[in-house]
Amino acid sequence: MKTIFHLDMDAFFVSVEELFDPSLKGKPVVVGGRPDQRGVVSAASYAARQFGVHSAMPLRTAYKHCPQAVFVEGHPTRYRDYSHKVHQVLQSFSPVVEMASIDEAYLDLTGSERLHGPPFQAAHKLHAAIKAQTGLNCSIGVATSRLVAKIGSDQAKPNGIIWIIPGMESRFLAPLDVRRVPGIGKVMEKNLHAVGIRKVGDLARLEESFLEQRFGKWGLALAGKAKGLDAGGWFDSEIGGDEDPKSISHEHTFDQDTADRDQLQSTLAHLSEMVGRRLREHNLWARTVQLKLRYTDFSTFTRAHTLAEATQLDTVLMAESRLLFQRNWTRKPVRLVGVQASALEAAPGQMNLLDQATHERWTKALSAADKLRDRFGESAVSLAAGMRGRFRERVHESAKGAVRAPKRARNTRVNAADGSSVLRVSTGSPMGLPGKKPSAPDK
Repeated sequence: MKTIFHLDMDAFFVSVEELFDPSLKGKPVVVGGRPDQRGVVSAASYAARQFGVHSAMPLRTAYKHCPQAVFVEGHPTRYRDYSHKVHQVLQSFSPVVEMASIDEAYLDLTGSERLHGPPFQAAHKLHAAIKAQTGLNCSIGVATSRLVAKIGSDQAKPNGIIWIIPGMESRFLAPLDVRRVPGIGKVMEKNLHAVGIRKVGDLARLEESFLEQRFGKWGLALAGKAKGLDAGGWFDSEIGGDEDPKSISHEHTFDQDTADRDQLQSTLAHLSEMVGRRLREHNLWARTVQLKLRYTDFSTFTRAHTLAEATQLDTVLMAESRLLFQRNWTRKPVRLVGVQASALEAAPGQMNLLDQATHERWTKALSAADKLRDRFGESAVSLAAGMRGRFRERVHESAKGAVRAPKRARNTRVNAADGSSVLRVSTGSPMGLPGKKPSAPDK
């Protein structure tokens, strides 16, 4: 029987901002930029979410919903630093850790009872360690599968722990809306509603043959998910089994549409730097470079070129993206540009001696630049060609389901369809003390 933890940092970006500016605590806070900018919300505090503000919402829309909110540009370097601190804590609990995004992770603690105690006690130890070493709150879901653990951590928010006792998975999932299941978006939700499926329990009662006939292979995956199994897509893999990205991309939306060729090419150069840095961090080389252009009317075009030899050099990525731009730009004002590296490989290809010597010089130079950025921040050094195109980097927390207002710390039980329940404890209460044996579920 596996023991899987899903840890999700609570309002991660906002919480990090509060560490540096305590005056933000308790206020509606929006991270992502100024309310008059074109960007989108990277994160919102629970106080802001009460007014309908959520991640990926346009900043201007967020301002209409909550004009009294404090809008913060954000500090991506800080968020990465604290994400790294969280990762270090997780690795002290289990060697099998997978950072699913900058603010959430999976851990496999199967067989660790002698070291950390029973699952519920281990979850409290981890919760306390995260708070002690980062100053941040998190929510933890514990279950026998990744899927149920992830749904559990969402149910435990904010600052809570939930343990779905083995054998209780279906009962826990049954009363939840189908939209709570990862992978079910608005379109699939609408299709499920059309056949009378609104709760996960409705889904679980249907025959697999019907679901397969109606929704194909995804229908079989849905049948497995409704039972609490790691079925379909990303949940099929083992934790930490496939952490390398399939592609790496960065894009930028301009505050005002521009047809300034120099500005556009400089921005492409800076985006190429960002992509190259991520490639080197993952020790990967890209064989395909793709350009993305979005015009004023929102028409979007992508053009790609496959290289003779895989690369991770900013200069090569810049040259290729600029060449694609020169060949395909229609001279209309541009709203967004992006650079993507794909067809990733674990090693560079064979080069001739002349190319090899140039490659080695640039590799040494960019390695030195990366070290400077690690020490002094991403803006410490840049290619001259990308100086004019520099912009404030934006990052986004992982997408979440429907948000709820924060609850006061208390012990509650999440009732299942048949009257059974699973224990949910918000930390800080007497039952949340490490070592306290949880009550058995009601029958």
